[in-house]
Amino acid sequence: MDLLRNLFKGDKVIWIIFLLLCLVSIIEVFSASSTLTYKSGDHWRPITMHIILMLVGAVVVVIVHNIPCRWFKTFILLLPVSWILLISVLAIGALTNGARRWIDLGFIQFQPSELAKMGTIITVAYILSRMQEENGANSKAFRYILYVTGFTCLLIFTENLSTAVLLAFSVLLMMYVGRIPFRQLGALVGIGAAALFLALATIKFVPAEAWDDIGLHRMVTWQSRLDNHFDTSVIPPEKFDIDADAQIAHANIAIASSGILGKGPGNSVQRDFLSQAFSDFIYAIIIEELGLVGGGIVAFLYIWLLMRIGRIARSCDKSYYAFLVMGIGFLLVTQAMFNMLVAVGIMPVTGQPLPLISKGGTSTLVNCAYIGIVLSISRHINELKKREAQAAAEEQQAQVHEAAISLLQNAAELAKEQEKETKETL
Repeated sequence: MDLLRNLFKGDKVIWIIFLLLCLVSIIEVFSASSTLTYKSGDHWRPITMHIILMLVGAVVVVIVHNIPCRWFKTFILLLPVSWILLISVLAIGALTNGARRWIDLGFIQFQPSELAKMGTIITVAYILSRMQEENGANSKAFRYILYVTGFTCLLIFTENLSTAVLLAFSVLLMMYVGRIPFRQLGALVGIGAAALFLALATIKFVPAEAWDDIGLHRMVTWQSRLDNHFDTSVIPPEKFDIDADAQIAHANIAIASSGILGKGPGNSVQRDFLSQAFSDFIYAIIIEELGLVGGGIVAFLYIWLLMRIGRIARSCDKSYYAFLVMGIGFLLVTQAMFNMLVAVGIMPVTGQPLPLISKGGTSTLVNCAYIGIVLSISRHINELKKREAQAAAEEQQAQVHEAAISLLQNAAELAKEQEKETKETL
């Protein structure tokens, strides 16, 4: 019992949420990896590798949550390192699914954008904490945050637009809770909305051949996704081509055929037709197998995680810890929201996995590190509360001791007075 207590330190609810998400991940990735099983010819290899990765992720959580949270400021060094890696990946990155997002070292592939997201969140939290004033954050903080986040997003967006948007939105929420002046936030939102509209219009209406001629091949992919998402024309059933946009079509079929309780774990049909069933579209498989109830429970776990993180942030004794945990909460839950909205057809297709559930390498380990950071800060808060309670108990004990001594002294003085009066009477 003492071993478990020492091992699983920090907020117990966060641990429960993390373990539940890991459990869902193992069950659903095992079910959704049928295409990988077919390609490899090995029924157990995909899920075995995923379980090993999840175990490594759990070790990462244990290690990180035992790091004193005051050391997390040194993780700011991740940002310049990730910038170098992002520049490198544009030049020598491995081309996978039409995008250069990975650095291939032969024995391992990893995504520098995941390290860049972590470095940016840690840096923004540090800037907000250092530049807090009585009436809010210093106006210079806004400029510094724009420099840091803007450069990171610039390096990411050419090959991974959705990740750049996700990071920018999470930083925007951090600036809101970090008391950046509303006039600066309002100007940023207005300019950002206009820039996004202009970018989408440019992507949509510039011919695909023009993008190919200048080497921006990802623009063609985005253009196709936008055209498919906003196409409202009615297609007769006999002319409907399910292979034209198979991912969305089969995800919709999975959700439509799920029912309230689903088909049961391992009974998905559409997993055999979704090439990214174990990653980008795993939420559709979750709904197909666990029904609307299961899908709702998974969504609630992320909401519960954000609520718990908010509670931890309110208890922090230093603003840096509060901004850091809130930034992590915003990033994880926003990414989960992106994935779910894509799976149910509300947003255009993006390449965002479902945090702590989808099969992945770098993203899984970095997300586990996020959980470890949150648990480390919650452990610090618990220890602080214990010290305060111990100090209060010691103070109360000292007061009781002083009161007892005072009472004994008064009793002794009273006894002396009574003895004196008795002698005088005699």
